[in-house]
Amino acid sequence: MATLDDHIAQSLRDSQRSGELQSAPSWGKPLDLDDGYAQTPEELRMAFKALKEAGFVPPEVEVMKQLAALRALIASSPDAPGAEALRRRASELQQHLALRLEKLRTSGSL
Repeated sequence: MATLDDHIAQSLRDSQRSGELQSAPSWGKPLDLDDGYAQTPEELRMAFKALKEAGFVPPEVEVMKQLAALRALIASSPDAPGAEALRRRASELQQHLALRLEKLRTSGSL
């Protein structure tokens, strides 16, 4: 009876023979070990890795991108008529992000 390791090894051999592994975008490139994997809670790593490889990011990363864009906009014209509204929105996003990250840190889920 084959073990899970045997099954995985056979699947890898089959994928290598068929050329499937070589067609992967990361084939032949060094591993990026500083992508936050070690800092991600263990129970979320596989899900986040699958999302990343599919071209999606967690909602928190989207909020971080929005926050960075708002901050850049505010920095480019700090005295513009709508700058105060942008600052408030940035503050709200920062608070929302902090709460989500804290909940994730303490409970391991959102």
